[in-house]
Amino acid sequence: MRLSGRSAIAALGLLMSSVLPAFAIEVTDVTGRKVDVNVPARHVILGEGRQIYFLAALDKENPFQHVVGWRDDLPKADPESYAAYLEKHPEIAKLATFGGMKDGTFDIEQAVALKPDVIVMNLDAKTATEEAGYIEKLAKVGIPLVYVDFREKPMENTEPSMRIMGKLMGKEKVAEDFIAFRAEAIRKVTDTLEKNAPKKPLVFVERAGGYSDDCCMSFGNENFGGMVELAGGTNMARDIIPGTFGTVNPEQIIASNPDQVIITGGMWEAYVPGGNWVGVGYGADLKEAHRKLENLTKRPAFTGIKAVKNGDVHGIWHQFYNNPYQFVAIQQIAKWLHPDLFKDLDPEATFKELHERFLPLPYKPGYFVSLKGE
Repeated sequence: MRLSGRSAIAALGLLMSSVLPAFAIEVTDVTGRKVDVNVPARHVILGEGRQIYFLAALDKENPFQHVVGWRDDLPKADPESYAAYLEKHPEIAKLATFGGMKDGTFDIEQAVALKPDVIVMNLDAKTATEEAGYIEKLAKVGIPLVYVDFREKPMENTEPSMRIMGKLMGKEKVAEDFIAFRAEAIRKVTDTLEKNAPKKPLVFVERAGGYSDDCCMSFGNENFGGMVELAGGTNMARDIIPGTFGTVNPEQIIASNPDQVIITGGMWEAYVPGGNWVGVGYGADLKEAHRKLENLTKRPAFTGIKAVKNGDVHGIWHQFYNNPYQFVAIQQIAKWLHPDLFKDLDPEATFKELHERFLPLPYKPGYFVSLKGE
């Protein structure tokens, strides 16, 4: 049988990855640790299932080919993406699954039995990992652990984290292409803002609104808080929350009277069945998301604020907070905050191009919803 085009390239890549000898390199992870790893890594454990977001950006043809185990969060946190990956790669249903480091359910004996070349952990698991002595235990059997970060300080750590993964997977060129694409997408926002210097609206970002009855989780000067600032807004909680994550009380929201409200959401039926969360994401039902978004504005915390009065309330995919695609969110937020200035900016087209160039899945809209003009 003769292969052609992309099939031939994919087959050649698989063949080369299986025959090229691995060699040890020193990798500096996002904590500054120096770690010796045999690359390209052929057996990888992902400390979180959602790490497939960045691994997929490095291996469009088969992002799971070197994954031997992963945390069990993706089907619950992002069921639509999981279902799409499962349809294309049914073998992932047989992957070993793990609990989390932070909740103490990570099975180190199971991990050792899989003989991984490397375990990739998110930075937010660092304290729990160290307290449990996992790094030392793994080192005794020759298994390195590397930290990356797209959640705690994504504005700072996304590029180095992608470069780390590029080195680990033997995909350094792809990593640099992705970084360049991301940087150019962000410049389309920041260059325009620098040139025009518009007035910055006050923005309240609610993290996972409707996930529980509590109000309100938000972001400090990083993650979605940093995205708002890059998009030409002032993050309401930046002087209230000292770190990346925290809460503000309803009285603070009413007193601050934000111009715009952005609520992060996802399809969290597995976590909170029938919850009030805004179900945006891969191929989401935006009519239903719109209904639930509007329902959240009726809570006491939003009583009488400008954003609700003017319809400047928006819903956005929560998982932008935990992957390298956050530049798409920055574009969409800029368009919400400065619609006249960014009338020609098309975040959907940016996200579609990202899928076409880098990701294994076809693009499906559903990541954004707004009360404005709808």
